[in-house]
Parts: sequence; C-alpha cells; structure tokens
Amino acid sequence: MGENEASLPNTALQGKKMAYQKVNADQRAPGHSQYLDNDDLQATALDLEWDMEKELEEPGFDQFQLDSAENQNLEHAETADLNLDSIQPATSPKGRFQRLQEESDYITHYARSAPKSNPCNFCRLLKIFCTAIILFIFGILIGYYAHKNCPSNATSSGTLDLQLYQEILKTIQAEDIKKSFRNLIQLYKSEDDMEISKKIKIQWTSLGLEDVQFVNYSVLLNLPGPAPSSVTLSSSGQCFHPDGQPCSEEARKHSSQDLLYSYAAYSAKGTLKAEVIDVSYGNADDLKRIKKMKNVTNRIALLKLGRLPLLYKLSLLEKAGFGGVLLYIDPCDLPKTTNLSYDTFMVSLNPGGDPSTPGYPSIDGSFRQNRSNLTSLLVQPVSASLIAKLISSPKATTTNNACTPLELPNNEERIVNMQIQTVTKFKTVTNVVGYLKGLTSPDRYILVGSRHHTAYSYNGQEWASSTAIITAFIRALMLRVKRGWRPDRTIVFCSWGGTAFGNIGSYEWGEDFKKVLQRNVVAYVSLHSPIRGNSSLYSVASPSLQQLVAEKNNFNCSRRGQCPETNVSSVQMQDDADYFINHLGIPTVRFSYEDSQLSEGPSFLFEALFPKHTTKIEELDPFFNLHETITKLSGEVILQIANEPVLPFNALDIALEVQNSLKGDQPNTPQLLAPASRLRESTELFQSDEMRPANDPKERAPIRVRMLNDILQDMEKSFLVQHAPPGFYRNILYHLDGKTSQFSILLEAWEHCKSLASNETLQEALSEVLNSINAAQVYFKAGLDVFESILVGKN
Repeated sequence: MGENEASLPNTALQGKKMAYQKVNADQRAPGHSQYLDNDDLQATALDLEWDMEKELEEPGFDQFQLDSAENQNLEHAETADLNLDSIQPATSPKGRFQRLQEESDYITHYARSAPKSNPCNFCRLLKIFCTAIILFIFGILIGYYAHKNCPSNATSSGTLDLQLYQEILKTIQAEDIKKSFRNLIQLYKSEDDMEISKKIKIQWTSLGLEDVQFVNYSVLLNLPGPAPSSVTLSSSGQCFHPDGQPCSEEARKHSSQDLLYSYAAYSAKGTLKAEVIDVSYGNADDLKRIKKMKNVTNRIALLKLGRLPLLYKLSLLEKAGFGGVLLYIDPCDLPKTTNLSYDTFMVSLNPGGDPSTPGYPSIDGSFRQNRSNLTSLLVQPVSASLIAKLISSPKATTTNNACTPLELPNNEERIVNMQIQTVTKFKTVTNVVGYLKGLTSPDRYILVGSRHHTAYSYNGQEWASSTAIITAFIRALMLRVKRGWRPDRTIVFCSWGGTAFGNIGSYEWGEDFKKVLQRNVVAYVSLHSPIRGNSSLYSVASPSLQQLVAEKNNFNCSRRGQCPETNVSSVQMQDDADYFINHLGIPTVRFSYEDSQLSEGPSFLFEALFPKHTTKIEELDPFFNLHETITKLSGEVILQIANEPVLPFNALDIALEVQNSLKGDQPNTPQLLAPASRLRESTELFQSDEMRPANDPKERAPIRVRMLNDILQDMEKSFLVQHAPPGFYRNILYHLDGKTSQFSILLEAWEHCKSLASNETLQEALSEVLNSINAAQVYFKAGLDVFESILVGKN
C-alpha cells in the first residue's frame, strides 16, 4: 500500500460504508426489510439450524465450535467483506436460544436420538444451554453496535468533516501570511502587472495547484495624460491641482503619480469653463430643487460622493444637461480619525468589462467599438481642501462635536475652468486561474477570487492582502491533498487583473466562459478587500448563504471570546464578484474587516480608490491576526460548500428576504404580497419535503441529491432583472446599503415618480419585481413536481 493510501482519512472509509449500505437499500423493493432480504444472512441462519440438528443427533458435540467455524469459513468465503454494521437486532433471524425457548417440540423432536444416560444428557444439555447463551450475548453485542454505528455514520460524518476542516485550517498561520504579504510588496516595482502575475503563477504551481494558467485579454484602458488635470478660479486666476496645491511649471514637470492618477477613468476629456452649482449628493430631490432655481445646462456640478451609486448620479446630471462634475468626499462623512482633506482619488465610470466589447469577450477577432469615454460629462475627482478654497471656507468646521458639511452658498457665483487630459490605449490584462479538481462532482465549481494590481496601485496594499490570503489557503489545502484527500467539488482559484478600471479581468473571463459557468458554478467566495479597517468583522452574503455565514461568524467569535452582533447582509459592493452576481446569479460571500465608523456613514464611499500611501495594512493589522481570521473563515465556507453532499444553501431565506423587502410605506407593493406569500409556501415545502430528507444520510439517494443541488445552485437566477438603473445591481436580492431593506429598483422608481407626473417608471419596476417573484415560485414548484413524479414512479 502506497503512502497516500495509507494516510487516507477515516472519513473516506466511513463514506464508502455509507454508500455501500445506501446502494443495497435502494435496490430492494419497498416495504421489505433490508436485512430479511439479504440471501447471505438467510443462508447463514439455515446453516446454523442445520448444524444444530446435526450436533444434537451426534454424540461428539464437543466438536461443535470447530465444525461450525469451518463450515462458515467455507460457505461464506465470498461474503467476507459483508458490512456487519448493517445488522440490526430487531430484524435478525431467531437465534438458537430463542428457538429453544419458543418451540417446545424442537428439543423433544431431537431428544429421541440422544443417549438415555442421564448424566450424559445433563452434560449435553448444559453445553447446549451455555453455547446458546454465549451466542445470544454475542448477537446482542453485534446488534447493539450495528444499531449504534449505522446512524452515527450518518450523523458523525458531519462531525468528522468539521474535524477535517479544522485540521486543514489549523496549518494557516498569521506569520506565514505576513511573510507572503511582504514578499509581494517588495516585488511590486513595475506598472506592468505581468511581473506579479508570473510570481503568483509560480507560487501556486509550486504549492501543487493543478493546471495554473494565464488568461490574457487585450482591453481598452483609459489612463492619465502626461500632465495632471487642473481647476482654475476665474475670479482670481488661481490654478490648482486636484489635491488643492497651486499649479506651477515645476509641479507639472515633476508631478507625482498621485496627481496623475487623480482622475475619472473613461470620463470625457477637454476643457470647460462654467458656473459651479452645488448639487450636494445629486439625488432626484436635489436636482428637482436646483432646477427650479437655476439653469443647469452645461454647468459644472459640485457633487459629493456617497449615498447612491456614482454612475446613477452621473446619469441624472447628464440627463439634466450638466457639462462637468467636480467630485469630492465631504470630511463630515468620514470618521473623525480619518484625515483625507488633501488626498486625491480615482474613480472608474466603467460599469464592468472592456468598454470596446460590451457584453462579449475581448478575444482575438472580436469587433471593437470606439468608446474612449463612457459619458459626455467632464468628471474630475478633487480633494476637500480644493473645495474649501473654491467656496472660500476654512474646510469643514467642527462646532460642539458636530461637523459642518462643505456647502457652496446659493447667492454666490463661482466660475471655474476645468481641464482634463487622459489617454486611451489597448493593453493586456492578465488573470491567473488554477484548479483543484473535485473527486465526486468535478463538474461543479466553487470560484475563489482575489486580485492583483494593475498599473498604479490603488487602495493602498489591499491587493497584496488579497493575494497573500488566497495563497495561504491554497498552501493549507494542498498539504492535505498531498496526503490523498480531495474535495468533492472542483475549487477554482482566480487572481483578477484590471480591477481598478471596472473589474475588467473578471468580466472578460466571465463573458468568455459564460455558458460553462452558468451551468457549473455553485458559489463565489470573494477575497477582494479583506482588510479595510480593524474594528469590526463585516460579511456580505447572498440570502441563501447568510445562515451559513452567520454560523461561521458565531463559531469564530466564540473561539475568540468576543461575540458582537452578527453583521451579515446582502448589499452592493465594489468587487470582482460583480459579474457573477449580476449576470450569472451565483450565490456569493465575502468576509472583511472594516472601520465601524466608516460603515455607519454614507454608503458608496468605497467607489473612491485612494493612492497607495493612504492605507497601511501593517498599521491596521500589525500581527496579521485579522488576516488569519479572514483566511480561516473564508476557507471553512469554501470547504463546506465544496464537500457537503447537499449544498449548504437555504431556500426559505430567499423567500423571507423577498417578504422583508416589501415591508415599509412604499405604494403599490400590496400587489406583490400575494406572489411573495406563494413563494414562501413553495420554499417551505421544498425545505421540509426535499432538503430535510436529503440532509439525513439514512434517507439520502444520490440521484435525488444531484437534482436537489441543481435546483439550489440556480435559485438566484430568477431574480436577475433585465433593466436596472445605472450602478444598481441587476440581482434585486441585494440592497443599496445596510440601512435600506426595500428593493433598490423600487426605491429608485418611487423617487423618480415623485419628481415626474408620470408613474410609468414605477409600473415598469413593479412589473420587473413581480415577474422575478413569480419566476422563483414557479421554479420551486416545478422542482417539487419533479421530485413527486419520481416518488410516484418508484412506488
């Protein structure tokens, strides 16, 4: 026996016993005992009775045990591998002692051939009695342990799996992640991401990961121009760079990378001189109020980032007639400990993928559209210090612990000249993809996604944290694989490129393999931004995965001794998971540490990508304990999804999420309550009639489990709407933020309806939601009907 075979875990052996018992059980006719139908056991019982008769008639009874043993060895050589654990005492054939007790003429019949010597008869009867007692006790013991072990093979399999997971995860150490992180930081010297991609591929291959490969796409990137953008005040003639520093010839010649990369990718470029109009956060109410006061055509909007998706707000400004946008973050929206007044940032106006091939992959021969800019607006991100100079205010002020937001007075006019220079070119974006093939369901995939840098490094060193964490998990996993273990389903590890420009790498790969992914992917686990703070663990998960995530959070906090309220929600996020959530309807989960004060502020501030010096990972997590926690939490979820016979998804939670999304004072939602109620009824039946038996290994049938998993992995696809406002998720199970529970497209339609006389937009949104709920209810009902027809066919 080889080293790998010798080290196979006990769980694999137990799994084989369970599978052997189940196959035998399925082949019998309904209503018959699994033990009485066993021909070998019946033959054994007849042989024992025949031996009994023979020994009672013959005087040499002392040889009974030897003869019996020899007969059994000869007659049952072919059944030496019989699983004794399946023998139950309640249904076993009658033992010898029971036969002697219950059938009085049994002894009488054979007593005639016995010698008449009283001492001899007494000795023989005593031997018979003692032998029967021993056999009876032996049978009781076999039956007891068979009854005890049969269900425990089922129930303990989960415990054994958890033990296996812990054995894998305990090899993950914070110090190893720290070393990997520092190696990645030191490696980063070039703007070309091929260097880091090669390093990742070499490292993953050396760890034993199978079929690690580059997947390259030539895509259209919008990069900074040769000189930084500028904003000039017409009243004074003063020129400022986006960070608020005065323009100078020396600054232009020696401009830092931070200044060059303070821009909006895929914005229109050129020069615009116009009046600045403060639109606050730029929602529908703000624009309705301002349009009553001023002419906004070809004006420059002063816009705060946050509260709503940037692409949505820009679409409103473009529709209103604005010509340009100065985008900034109000210091009052940030934690008091955060000072970003002079920090510039980048945003991407790309909704996802290569702009030159919208909706299809950027492979050789694809038609390329000329889309150097994705909006007619000139958009320039600037620092809060520049806005303070623009409005002649000493930045945001704090009075009595209350922050005063930046605001341009309505009665004052500010005219500025904004100049934006960018360059559009085709460049190669590289993804690194590696596979760990599954053992029993290799055609079912769990995607695990991290990211590496592209060109200038934004959001500090988060990409290095992401890469170090996925590499640490691969290392721990492959140590176990080398000892002979494999997951049931295939795990696909992905390191994405082009994330900062609109998740380009993940979008192009998703579009390239769309047909395969639609059919085979069961879940996506994101490691996009694992460390964004250090005060609270924040989890984002699809409704079907929230229960699993909450269990892992609670287990983790119980080990650490700190158990705050579990923070799990289904909200939009800036992540490479975007394509898989919104175009494929794949259940997704992400763990991250964040600043609790930042999460309490306005949503969508994460759309700003700050330069590398703003986030120091080693200051947030000096001992890398948070990295270790994220790796283990994510790893346990990956292992459970990859190994559980039944996918650990909860159908009922989707129906409950739908009902919760219809609560509140929104008008016209009563028409959705009845379909939502029917959906809940169907999922409750599905949960009780199909998922509960499938999770009990005593009732589990492989074919039914496979059918059940196919239904579970496609549950969210019913909630992908055809039309969603710019920046909004097409998957309506995800909310705009943690503060709102209503369907986001209904909220937007209601706000739109209030500003217009027509309610056509609202009716369209209601129809989209209604069709989604109805499609999901029909989907579950069809699944129940299929299972019911199978049962009828078997009976």
